[in-house]
Amino acid sequence: MKLGLEVKSLQVRYGEFTALHDLSFAVGPGESFGLVGESGSGKSTVLRAICGLAPIHAGSVKLSGEGALPAPGSKAFRRSVQMVFQDPYGSLHPRHTVDRILAEPLAIHGIGDSESSITDMLEAVGLGRGFRWRYPHQLSGGQRQRVAIARALILEPSLLLLDEPTSALDASVQAEVLNLLESLRRERGLSFLMVSHDLAVVTHLCERLMVMQSGREVETLSAQALAAGRVERDYTKQLMRAAQGFQRHAAPSGQAQST
Repeated sequence: MKLGLEVKSLQVRYGEFTALHDLSFAVGPGESFGLVGESGSGKSTVLRAICGLAPIHAGSVKLSGEGALPAPGSKAFRRSVQMVFQDPYGSLHPRHTVDRILAEPLAIHGIGDSESSITDMLEAVGLGRGFRWRYPHQLSGGQRQRVAIARALILEPSLLLLDEPTSALDASVQAEVLNLLESLRRERGLSFLMVSHDLAVVTHLCERLMVMQSGREVETLSAQALAAGRVERDYTKQLMRAAQGFQRHAAPSGQAQST
């Protein structure tokens, strides 16, 4: 089932510091939506608030779509919303095999037939079943991020939160992982909410995006408008100037299993 996301008047505070100020946006079912801005703009805080890792002081976060929807904070909500973190090594337990890393979420949610789920998911992210018994230190950066994506997708979520999923990877590997994510989104009808400081990455993967500064919305526009320079706010223009040589272009095709 395709599900979207509705964020209304979201406010996150840490003591006296307000990290997010009354932020509102929506991600349609099957849509890919991006959050961009400089470091400290609150992009990653949005993702953390959605998945329960940041304290929500006010506002609401809920899934949208047809039929009965999981309640925010429920186990069903956590299964429907999964996150891929920036650092593919830091997000994987160094003493667990790939098999155990993928089996753990299945066990937590009481999902049986882990054998076929694990092998099928490894195939889906471009890794063979031979990777099941490897440890994270035996994998390249691209392979580790593929395992992280497999872990997020093994619960068959509707919404994937992507926190700079390629920023720790080499440029050539970035392209392969972005193509993999886009392929998985189409095949599985996923919704994406992606955080990135890289405008080229966001416009390649996302259809719309919100520009953020100091925990607030600056403007929301389509990826095509950003790529064409049709922006309204000076801050967005500054971001584009900072991204020297920024262009929207398709990443090279092909996903080598060795990355």
